[in-house]
Amino acid sequence: MNSSALWSPLNVQYCFDCVNNSCPRKVRSTISLWAMYIFMAGATVVTMGGNTLVIISIVHFKQLHSPTNFLIGSLATTDFLLSFLVMPYSMIRSVDSCWYFGDLFCKLHTSFDIMLCTTSIFHLCFISVDRYYAVCDPLHYVTKITVPVIILFLLISWAVPFLFAFGLVFSELNIDGIEEYVASFDCSGFCSLIFNKLWGVMASLIAFFFPGTVMLGIYVHIFTVARKHARQIAKLPRAIKCVSEMKNKISARKESKATKTLSIVMGVFVFCWLPFFILTITDPFINFSAPEDLYNAFLWLGYFNSTCNPIIYGLFYSWFRKAFIMIVTGRIFRPDSSSLTLFPTNT
Repeated sequence: MNSSALWSPLNVQYCFDCVNNSCPRKVRSTISLWAMYIFMAGATVVTMGGNTLVIISIVHFKQLHSPTNFLIGSLATTDFLLSFLVMPYSMIRSVDSCWYFGDLFCKLHTSFDIMLCTTSIFHLCFISVDRYYAVCDPLHYVTKITVPVIILFLLISWAVPFLFAFGLVFSELNIDGIEEYVASFDCSGFCSLIFNKLWGVMASLIAFFFPGTVMLGIYVHIFTVARKHARQIAKLPRAIKCVSEMKNKISARKESKATKTLSIVMGVFVFCWLPFFILTITDPFINFSAPEDLYNAFLWLGYFNSTCNPIIYGLFYSWFRKAFIMIVTGRIFRPDSSSLTLFPTNT
C-alpha cells in the first residue's frame, strides 16, 4: 500500500494532536466523508442483519437442519463476525487513514480480518464438495456427507484459517526482509497489513487462489455431469423417459436449484475478492505504489461479499424467504413454530 498519502505535505491534520510522531490524517471534503461513512456503515448493518436472519432460520427451523444448511449457517456466522468484529474498525481506518485503537488491537483486528475472510472461502469450498455428492453421487450422499464429516469440514474451515492468520501476523513473517521500508513510515495511528513478495503470493494462494480453483473445478464437473444426465434422459424411449422424469423431477429440480444458487454465491465471492488478492500479490513487486484509496476500495468490495450472501439466499430459496418473514414478523415466538413446514416434505 502506498504510504505517500500518509506523508503528503498537504495533510495538516493528525491522528493524535498531542502525540509525537503521529500519522497525518486523511483530509476529505464533508460530502466525501459522509458518503463514505453512510455507505460503509450501511453495508455493516445490512451484513450483520442479513446473516443474523440466516443463522436464526437454520437454528430455529428443524426442517432446515441439513448438512448443506449447517455449512451455510457456519458461513453466515463467519460473515456476521466479520461485520461485528472487523468492518466497523476498518470503516474508521479507511475514512480517516488513522488507527485509534492501539497496536495490540491492530494485530488482533488484522488477524481476525485475515481469518474470517479465509474461513469464508474454506466454507464455500466444502459446500462445493457437499454439492458434488448431492448431484453427482446422490445414492451415496447420505453415507458420504454425515454429521462427523460436516464436523470435520467445520473444524478445518475454522482451525486452519485461525492458525494461518494469527501465526502470520504475530510472527511478522509478512514483513521479513522489508523491515526498513515498514519502519520508514511507522507512526502513531498506523495499522495496515503489508506483505513482502513471498507472503504476498503465499497468503493469496492459501486464502483465495488454491481453494477457489478447487471450487471452480468441482462446479465445472457438477455442471458437466448434470448436462450429461440431461442428454441421457433425452435419449430414453418416451415411456421410460416419462417414468424417469416423474420419479426424479422434483428431486433433480431441487438439487439443480441449490447447486445453481451456491454457484452464484461462489461467483459473487470471486468477483468481490479477486481484485484485492491480485493487488496483494502485485503491490510488493511495484514497490508498494498502489494508492491507499484503491486498496481500501478493493478491501471493501471484498467485505461486500458478506453482505451479498444472505440476499442471494433470500432471492433464490423460497423457504429462506418464508423463514425471514416469520422472523421479522415475530411468528417464530409462537408455540411449535420450529416444526412448521417451510417446503413440501416430499422434496
